[in-house]
Amino acid sequence: MTDTDPVGTGLGSRIARLGQLTEIEPQRGHDLPQHVADLIWSRRLLPVVTRADEAPSPFGTRAPIKGAGDMSITYAVCPAGTGPSLHTHRRTFETFTVLKGRFQFTLGDDGEGTAVLDPFDVISVPPGVARAFRNVSAGEGLLQVIITGGRHDVDDITFPARTAREIAGHGEEYLAYFQSKGLHFDI
Repeated sequence: MTDTDPVGTGLGSRIARLGQLTEIEPQRGHDLPQHVADLIWSRRLLPVVTRADEAPSPFGTRAPIKGAGDMSITYAVCPAGTGPSLHTHRRTFETFTVLKGRFQFTLGDDGEGTAVLDPFDVISVPPGVARAFRNVSAGEGLLQVIITGGRHDVDDITFPARTAREIAGHGEEYLAYFQSKGLHFDI
């Protein structure tokens, strides 16, 4: 079956197909060891919807759908045992829906709160609250990540100093790589 676009609606350009999504730009062609990249990103971040403005999005510009109000949607693919370390969105809400697998969410500046979510469970983390997540299921996990409010740019996300130290422990050049992509670390 093929898609049809009723005359004048423009809806044909507002369809995103999972099999055609591509990773965010920084995840393609880097020379980072996988265990270092896993400290910052889900194994694959697949943008679905991005804002239509010109803000430098942390999720890149490759989403097939641009502009859906004040939100973005990305799929986060995580093999078993993986997920990004604690980080904070300073001005935006980050709402997660588990689509496949089980995920443990760690919340708070020192990771003092935890919650395990099953498929179709949802958690919404407000601005300023540190969060991390890890796929605790045996197989690949998939999250839908919706970002709303604030400005969805690279200046919104900050990683704690301990993440910077851990990355630098594998090589200062790896920390420099992430900083060159606009990521911020409390150093």
